[in-house]
Amino acid sequence: MAEAILNQPQFQDADKAREYLEALRWPNGPVCPHCGFLGKHLALKGAKYRPGLYKCADCYEQFTVTVGTVFERSKIALNVWLQAVHLMCASKKGVSAKQLERMLGVTYKTAWFIAHRIREAMESEGGGLLGGDGDIVEADETYWGKATDENDKPVATPRGGFRHKMMIVSLVERNGEKRSFHIPKANGATLSAVLKSQVSPQAHLMTDAAKYYRAVGKSFASHQWVDHGAKEYARGNVTTNTVEASFAILKSGLIGTFHSVSAKHLQRYCNEFDFSWNTRQSQGFSDSMRAEVALKGIGGKRLTYRRIGGESQANA
Repeated sequence: MAEAILNQPQFQDADKAREYLEALRWPNGPVCPHCGFLGKHLALKGAKYRPGLYKCADCYEQFTVTVGTVFERSKIALNVWLQAVHLMCASKKGVSAKQLERMLGVTYKTAWFIAHRIREAMESEGGGLLGGDGDIVEADETYWGKATDENDKPVATPRGGFRHKMMIVSLVERNGEKRSFHIPKANGATLSAVLKSQVSPQAHLMTDAAKYYRAVGKSFASHQWVDHGAKEYARGNVTTNTVEASFAILKSGLIGTFHSVSAKHLQRYCNEFDFSWNTRQSQGFSDSMRAEVALKGIGGKRLTYRRIGGESQANA
């Protein structure tokens, strides 16, 4: 099925890809990324102008559909970008940079940079507090890899438990959105900061029996928990099974596809799997619909190789 989809014109021809992206991002006509003016801009045509170049009728700046997006100033053909977006959106457990290198015919460095740019487009722009209508929000934490500092150097930590690992806390609105955060440590202060900034006071919070949820739980309409230590996993509708199911998909991708993800980049991988969860098939999304959502999120998210952690600009 994937091969048949990738035979479509926008995946095979750069001009068709540009036209597809223009229709998707500008359904009511071109919008200037410099001043935000929506109007009848001047289409610049002729041998000295590249295809798809416009001049703003208000601020007179020139622009294309990729200006101000994660695709800006890329030397990779736009149809190849669309292929990469579709491949990442169609892969439930993620697709590695090595796989993108082989499938797209680019260098590993470029494939790695492409993947991170697309993850940037997948990042949620918010949308209000979870549980705002008095809905149930499940919260739980999970652990990954080994703890490192800002330079990805191993941090000396006591042995035993999970103190030597990186920590992720996830919030899932029952039948709704998921948001995950890489946090320095799981304690009352860090979890309280995340929960209060992301969850409505009207929400009904459900967690496991960890004591660091008790104090912040009083900030919400109710706080109930299940005691996993006593082998209790559900009590009526009180459960954390939804958020734990989302962890299973995250871990299968981190372990089976990416193998090694450092603290520096873990948040972007969390964003990718949150995006996949929020646009999963059971929510009515197909692979193509999921890719369209990602493409609508490319604006205002320039990402340079230096910003990701490279030493110089990449040829992506």
